[in-house]
Amino acid sequence: MGKLKILNWGLLGGLLTGVAFTGGCATTTEEGGSTSIWTMLIFVVVLFGLMYFVMIRPQMKRQKEHQRLIEELKRGDRVITAGGIFGVIESISEDSIVIKVESGATMRVAKGSVTLKQEK
Repeated sequence: MGKLKILNWGLLGGLLTGVAFTGGCATTTEEGGSTSIWTMLIFVVVLFGLMYFVMIRPQMKRQKEHQRLIEELKRGDRVITAGGIFGVIESISEDSIVIKVESGATMRVAKGSVTLKQEK
């Protein structure tokens, strides 16, 4: 994990702790001194909002970038698969590609297993 991610998680934890403590202390009802349902509702909404921006949105962005990479593949591109195999694309079909590895052997792999495209 990078330093930036650790910092983000630290800030998220601090913010959630602050909301939990101040929300419970600041809003009490006059009847019995219990915590208002609105405070809990706001806390849950803030929690889901933060989870969206910290976890869901970056994952969706990575998926879109990978999909764009898969769509832009063409014959002759140098690629690296998820298994760490380096090769050059020989042919492309709808759901798989044939790559030629350094030894001259060819292998068919799933299109989705291509993780990186090397610059020449």
